[in-house]
Amino acid sequence: MPYLDRDGEVVVLYLGNENETDNENRFHPDWIDRVHALLDEVEATEGPAALVTTATGKFYTNGLDTDHVFANLGALPEYLDRVHTVYTRLLAFPMATVAAVQGHAFGAGAMLALAHDFRVMRADRGYWSLPEVDLQMPFTVGMAGLLEGRLPKQTAVEAMTTGRRYGGEDAKAAAIVEATAGEGDVLAVAVERARALAGKRGPNLGGIKRSLHVRTLEALETPTASSSFSFGQ
Repeated sequence: MPYLDRDGEVVVLYLGNENETDNENRFHPDWIDRVHALLDEVEATEGPAALVTTATGKFYTNGLDTDHVFANLGALPEYLDRVHTVYTRLLAFPMATVAAVQGHAFGAGAMLALAHDFRVMRADRGYWSLPEVDLQMPFTVGMAGLLEGRLPKQTAVEAMTTGRRYGGEDAKAAAIVEATAGEGDVLAVAVERARALAGKRGPNLGGIKRSLHVRTLEALETPTASSSFSFGQ
């Protein structure tokens, strides 16, 4: 399950298990609950602070927990609405947030990176991709709103309708990420970027973010309709 570490004023939220180096870090309901609990801990810290999320191994996160989805198809809308809560939490988080994307970020995991203020991605390995078009999966209203709100329009069109896999430099050119780094440097670059913003933390910053992302947040808070999905029919 996810866990926290600290580098001075920067809190690092690891998305996978502490004693395992390679996890897919999928959005299982228990994983979502754990992330929210850790974000509660981060918010409770005193003084200047900033947040970095990262992982170890091949994946930053591989997105939705498909085993859970197909075992609980009747609860799919509620599950997706719960996924949305992670995005809304980060979009309005009252401190600077940086995603250190050290490995693949697919689907809901790619969207997780976009919910941060800034992103640093490994330059030489790993992909950011939205495979929903190839999986015959629609985007929820909230997910589409997040992608439209956080990406340049043409990048959103290409990413959502083609399923393109963006390597680090391609992702930077498409304005999906702001910076790239070599193997072993992704986290350090993200931490230094976050550290420079640690003094901004507080309710005013959270309010600015809520105003900045008001339409995206409204989309993410729109309940997912079961009629959007035809799995199992």
